[in-house]
Amino acid sequence: MSRTDKRVLTYDTTLRDGAQGEGVSFSHAGKLRLALRLDRVGVDYIEGGYAGSNRREMEFFAAVRREKLAHARIVAFGSTRRARARVGSDPLVASLLAVGTEVVAVAGKAWGLHVREVLRASRRENRAMIADTVGYLKERGREVFFDAEHFFDGCKEDPALALEAVDAAVGAGCDAVVLCDTNGGCLPHEVFELTRMVVGRVRVPVAVHCHNDAGLAVANTLEAVRAGAAQVQGTVNGYGERCGNANLCAVVPGLILKMGRRCLAPGALPKLRELSLFVDDLVNVRPDPRAPYVGRSAFSHKAGQHVNAVRKNPRTFEHVPPETVGNERHVLVSELSGGSNVLLKAVELGLGRKESAEGVRDVLEALKHLESRGYAFEAADASFRILVQKVLKKHRSFFDLEGFRVIVEKRGKDQPCISEATIKVRVKDSREQTVAEGDGPVHALDGALRKALIRFYPQIARVALTDYRVRILDPQEATAATTRVLIESTDGAETWGTVGVSENIIQASWEALVDSMEYKLFREEEKSRRPRRGPRRKAR
Repeated sequence: MSRTDKRVLTYDTTLRDGAQGEGVSFSHAGKLRLALRLDRVGVDYIEGGYAGSNRREMEFFAAVRREKLAHARIVAFGSTRRARARVGSDPLVASLLAVGTEVVAVAGKAWGLHVREVLRASRRENRAMIADTVGYLKERGREVFFDAEHFFDGCKEDPALALEAVDAAVGAGCDAVVLCDTNGGCLPHEVFELTRMVVGRVRVPVAVHCHNDAGLAVANTLEAVRAGAAQVQGTVNGYGERCGNANLCAVVPGLILKMGRRCLAPGALPKLRELSLFVDDLVNVRPDPRAPYVGRSAFSHKAGQHVNAVRKNPRTFEHVPPETVGNERHVLVSELSGGSNVLLKAVELGLGRKESAEGVRDVLEALKHLESRGYAFEAADASFRILVQKVLKKHRSFFDLEGFRVIVEKRGKDQPCISEATIKVRVKDSREQTVAEGDGPVHALDGALRKALIRFYPQIARVALTDYRVRILDPQEATAATTRVLIESTDGAETWGTVGVSENIIQASWEALVDSMEYKLFREEEKSRRPRRGPRRKAR
């Protein structure tokens, strides 16, 4: 690791620090998949876990050694030797060597509070713990990063002690000093000033590791780079203990697009949203729609004046082009919409670029009428598309409902409820009647509808409902309140949302369910109509 003016090294700790976040857990296979994915995008260092903490961590290090990484280097994390113990006999230090990584990160105390209250050691002993451990690992051929835990808090309380810890590590031969805002409560100007001081003091590169307890981890990380830090540490999507770590999905584009620094592999930045979604999927966490750069709402526009401006020049309300980070623009439609919203949304959904002013006005009127009844289309693009087609008289039904019935039966006090749905539909001049059971009425309706349609439209077998949300719009009406149901569906390649509204929750669910199935069928029909490219003729 060396200092350069423009190159900033990236150090990902999702597999160690990120895994400490609430609700975040990686399987053995998941850890390997993420390590390989991070390597492909050009991350420089991947912290694999806490060496010696448990058998699963040791198994990961053994497995990743068998993989051929193109760029990244795996790092084993550990701590200094215990107080009043010999470094050569400390089992955790031995584990750092046993995992076989070329790079190790060693955490040591840089705050007097921790030296006194946690280690119960003297300042002299703290220095010795750091120097002994770093020196021991360097003698055995490791690249050693020293994590100065709580450095910024420690420096504000007792700068002499904090700098003693850094000097002990540098004197013992560490390859980099990592300044940690471990409690995540420091302010950007503090991080800048203290980082600049250390950069001017030591002869090794300086890195920064920030937590997000004050919501400033990304800002603090960028300020540290401005002050001379040559390496940034963080996690994908900001996962981590308490409020998380610095979010690399915001740090990296900030460095590249705002500060002109080089990091990651060439061409990796447009894959950033894909990486973010991949990690969310690994740990089974719903993506944050409002995440900077990579969230679905990061480039969404709702106000009519804003949409009109973006239509003329996207820079008016977008700080970077969405495609630079693998995202895309979304136009939201609501009662606040103007004609520009409707037109751009129709284009976004593939409905054509030339609708008449009268057609746009009709869609806008229908939209406002439905929203006055409780419909909301911001998260229901598929339902909005179907609405536009109906208003413009371009809609055709793939099936027609003749009726449905839902029964919920309770058999005994300790038995679960059983839901049964019967559906009668007409499909392509055929009448279908099907029955299905489910865990609940909507599940049963979904099963019965699929049974009725699958013979005619086998492609709906790939559709799965991934989310079901209910909102009571007028709670003062109690059990007679109007209910809005939002359903999210996917076919594995595309995800779409639909909406239904009624005083009857089953009816509202049915509306959203029907839109979901029809949207899929519309998409399949569109694909079949696209002209196929024939083989190119050879030039004569």
